[in-house]
Amino acid sequence: MALDPLFGSIVPSQKQQALATNFLSFNGGANPGDSDTFAQQYLPEIYEQEIERYGNRTLSGFLRMVGAEMPMSSDQVIWSEQNRLHISYTDVLNDQANTLTITPSATVKNVISVGSTIVAIDKLGAELKCVVTASNLSTGVLTVAPYTATTTASLATTGVKIFVYGSEYGKGSSTPNYSASQTDGYVSVEPDFTQFSNSPIIIRNKYVVSGSDMAQIGWVEVATEDGTSGYLWYLKAESETRLRFEDYLEMSVVEGEKASVTGAGSAAAAGYKGTEGLFAAIKSRGNEEAGFNAAADALGEFDAILKNLDTQGAIEENMLFLNRQTSLGFDDMLAGLNGGNAGAGSAYGIFENSEDMALNLGFSGFRRGSYDFYKTDWKYLNDASTRGGVTEAAAVAAPVAAIDGVLVPAGTSTVYDQVLGTNIRRPFLHVRYRASQADDRRMKQWLTGSAGGAMTSDLDAMEVNFLSERCLCVQGANNFVLFTK
Repeated sequence: MALDPLFGSIVPSQKQQALATNFLSFNGGANPGDSDTFAQQYLPEIYEQEIERYGNRTLSGFLRMVGAEMPMSSDQVIWSEQNRLHISYTDVLNDQANTLTITPSATVKNVISVGSTIVAIDKLGAELKCVVTASNLSTGVLTVAPYTATTTASLATTGVKIFVYGSEYGKGSSTPNYSASQTDGYVSVEPDFTQFSNSPIIIRNKYVVSGSDMAQIGWVEVATEDGTSGYLWYLKAESETRLRFEDYLEMSVVEGEKASVTGAGSAAAAGYKGTEGLFAAIKSRGNEEAGFNAAADALGEFDAILKNLDTQGAIEENMLFLNRQTSLGFDDMLAGLNGGNAGAGSAYGIFENSEDMALNLGFSGFRRGSYDFYKTDWKYLNDASTRGGVTEAAAVAAPVAAIDGVLVPAGTSTVYDQVLGTNIRRPFLHVRYRASQADDRRMKQWLTGSAGGAMTSDLDAMEVNFLSERCLCVQGANNFVLFTK
C-alpha cells in the first residue's frame, strides 16, 4: 500500500522547480488545485496601504459653514417670526361701484380704518387711488371714493390688490373711534407674529468587535479621514462608523421630515415623530425654484428670483450651495456677460487672465443688483452615494424633483425667545441639541463590554456607542431658495 503523507507529495523532480506534485499542503490536502493550499511559493509584492480611490468620503461641513450649534433643555424649540409691517390684501373683490370686499378668514382680518388712503391695482395693471369712507371689520366690505374717477369700474372685478399708503382727514377733525356698527371709525392695529416649532430626534449608532478580532493583526495598513491608522482592522471600522455617524448628524437635519400622516403603515403610526429638515422647511415656508437652468435661462429667471427676494427680507449677502451641473451653469451664465472675449470667454477671472497663466473658467462670487452671492459646490449634492446619484431621465415627462442647490442668507435674524422673554439674534440656520448640567447630548460616545478597555459586562467584545439628540431651526425661511429640477 502506497504511503500518502500528510505533509504533501513525495514525487521527486530532476530540477529545482515548483510543480503540482511537490508543494506543501496547508491542510494536508492532496489536490493541488484546492483553494486552501500554498500553491504559490513566492511572496507577492504587497502594497500595505489602502488606495483612497474616492478621496475624502465625508459629507458633513455644510452646517458648520452657515450655521451654529446651541444647547437647549426641552423636547421642543419654539420661535416667533415677525409679520409684515404694512397693511395689504390680495384677491379683493370689486363690484365696480365703489365697494371693495376683503374675504375674512382665520388668518385674514380687515384692519383698514375710515380715512385711510389706499392703492388698488388689478392683475392687468390698472390702478386707482381711493379714500376709505366706510369699513366693516366683520364682513370686510370697504366703501371707497376714488380720487381720479367716480367709480371703481376701471378695475377688474376679481384679483384686485389693495394696500394702505396713508390717510386724509379734514381740518379740525379728530381720529374717530369705531362705533358698535364697526363702519365709521378707526381701528388700532395690534401687531401679530407667526410661531414655528421643531422637535429634536435621537440619532444612534453602534460598532461591535469581538475581543479575539481585536488581537488579530492584518497585513493592510488602514487609514481614515480622521487620521486613524494601524494594522488592526477594527481601528478602521470603528473610525469609519464614527465618521458615518457624524455625517448622519448633518444629513438627518437636512433631509428630515415631520411625521404628518397618521394612517396605518405611516411612521407616526409606528411611534416616530420625525423632525423638520432644511429641505422640508424651505418647501413649506420658503421659495422653491423648479426647473432653473442658469446657463439656458441666463439672467431672466435669476432676476425673477431677485425680485422675489426684494419682496421678502432682502438680505444683502447670500450663499449658493450647488451641485456640479448647476454650478457650471452659473459659470456659463456669468461668462456670457463677460465682455473680454465674446468668442472664447478668456476674460474670466477679473482682468488677470493672460496667455502665460492657467485660464480661470469659474466664478466664486458675483454681485447682481443690491445682492452679493458667494458660490460653492456642495459635496452632499455631488456624492454618488447620496444626492449625486439621483439622475434625471430625459424620457420621463415629469421627473422627480431632485435637489440642484440651495440659496442660504448670511448673517443673523432677530426673533423672540419664549424662554428668555426677549428678542435675541440667531443665525438664520442653526442646530439645537439637548444638553443640561447633567447630560450633554450633542455628541455622546461610550464603550461597553469587556474588551478594549471597557469593563462593563461579561460580553467578550467592545461596543462603541454613538448618540445625539438634535434638530434644525430654519428661521426666516422666506429668504431661502431651493433649486429643484
